Formats: sequence, C-alpha cells, structure tokens
Amino acid sequence: MAAPTKIRIIVAFAALYLIWGSTYLGIRFAIETVPPFLMAGTRFLIAGVIMYGIAWLQGIGKSNWANWRTSLIIGACLILGGNGGVTVSEKYIDSGLAALIVAVVPIYIVVLGWASGIAPRPTPIVWLGLVGGFVGVGVLLGPALRFSSNGGRHPAIGMAILLVSSFIWSAGSLYSRTAKHAASPFLTAAQQMLCGGLLLLLASFATGETRRFHPGSMSILSLASFAYLVIIGAVVGYTAYIWLLRNCDPAKVATYAYVNPIVAVLLGAAFAGETLTMRTLVAAALIIGSVALVITAQQLRLRAEPQISAAVTPAD
Repeated sequence: MAAPTKIRIIVAFAALYLIWGSTYLGIRFAIETVPPFLMAGTRFLIAGVIMYGIAWLQGIGKSNWANWRTSLIIGACLILGGNGGVTVSEKYIDSGLAALIVAVVPIYIVVLGWASGIAPRPTPIVWLGLVGGFVGVGVLLGPALRFSSNGGRHPAIGMAILLVSSFIWSAGSLYSRTAKHAASPFLTAAQQMLCGGLLLLLASFATGETRRFHPGSMSILSLASFAYLVIIGAVVGYTAYIWLLRNCDPAKVATYAYVNPIVAVLLGAAFAGETLTMRTLVAAALIIGSVALVITAQQLRLRAEPQISAAVTPAD
C-alpha cells in the first residue's frame, strides 16, 4: 500500500471516530435554543441537498420511484425514528449517556436478524456479548427508574426513547440490507437524508415546535453546533464512512460502533460538564466490550463460512 493511501486511511478513521463521536455533544448544544425535531429536520434536509449535489456532479443524480420509496422507508426508520429519537432524548439525558445506549444497535441487529431468519442463530460467544450488553444497559437504567427526575430532565424518559429509537434504527438497517437502492451510495444517502429530513420537519409541525420557535432566540453556540452537524457531522463524516467501506476491511470500519461512545463520553465530560460516575464507567465497559465481542465474533464467522463452503464444494 502506498504511503499516501495509508495517510488517507488514517485521516478517514480519525474523522469517523472523532466526528461521529462528537455529534452527540453537537446535538446537545444545538437543541439548547432550537427545538429538536426542527433542528434535526433542517439539518438532514440541508445535508441531503449537499449530498445530492455531489451525486449530481458525479453524473449519477437520477433515480427511479422504487428507489425513492425505499429511501422513504429507510429515512423514516434511520433518520426520523433513529436520529430523531437521539435528538429528542438529549433533552432528558447527557450526550455521553445517549451515545452509550445507542451503542447497543449492533446487539439489536443480531437479535432481530436471528428472529427474522435473515441471520443464523447466535453462537455462544455472541450470546455472551448480547447478555453483557443488556446488563450494561440495565446498570444505566437502574438509578433512572428509582428517581423520577434529575434536575428536571427525567432521565428515564430519555433512556426509554433511546431504547425504542435504537430498535427502530436496527430494524431499518436490516431492511436496508435487502432493499433495492440507487447505484451510487452518495445518491442513496442523499435520498434518505431528504426523505428523513422532510419527515422530521413534519413531526416538528405536528408537535407545534415551529409555532414556539423564534429565530432570534438562537444562541451562537447552537447555530455553530448546527452548522457543524450539517457540514462536518453529516457530509464529511458520511463521506469518510463510504470511502472506508470501499478501501478497508469492513470489520475495521465497524470499530466506530464502540469507539464513538468513548469519544462522546469524554467530550461530554470535558466540554459540557457531564458527570462520569463509577456506574457509568462500569456500564460503558460492559456495553462497549460486549459490542466489540459481538462485532468481532460476527466478522470471524463471516470469514470462516466461505472457507468452509469452498472446502466441501464438489468441483474441488
């Protein structure tokens, strides 16, 4: 591998780890003076337009209605249900805590894949990871269920929203694996962002956010965080992710699932004064360790299966 390519890979991984890990803090700051659905909807609508422009410049801006219908379904699951849930939840819980709960998505995907028949039954080592992950979530939930609020933020509500939204995101991710997409990943991303952004704005109208919002009340911090989420979080972060999928082992790319929560927790503690308790650290170790175990075991299984198939092929 040439040295420039190695440098690009290192830069892309750094972008993926730091950018996607920092979006949780960005969301927290952005929704301090902007309603959550309105902020998220506008964010993805603008990002979708930018991504669509990139696809158009590449000469791949055309798509059929079937692909748009698929993008609408996936946008509803991933962007409205998934990211919208994360954004709303941060009205009730810290950004680092939100990132830790979202880290269970790979665990949800394994369980849903097995239950739906898409994926084989989990191996014992994967079951160990699944149990460990949910125990970690239980450690986080314990205090929230005993106490109704934390400074008026009601953490139990935020955690419940996140557990449901992570489930919706996972279901949408599974559907995305078998659905028919546009040929270009940039066009696919643009369509999903546009559809999801419009759905989030509809949710904003339906919940009365637009009537209560006054643009003059936006703080500089919220405005800067919003710009960061659009340009850096959505466009640059996703572009780095797509590039890595095309140039690296998917197992290595998947490590963002358990690096992002660490980044989010550290940034929340450093810049938002979020408290790092021993309970949070124990839960983080359980969840992140379990996710790493599940992802690694799944990738090893995928690598082994083609070799087994080749060994028993009659033509050999």
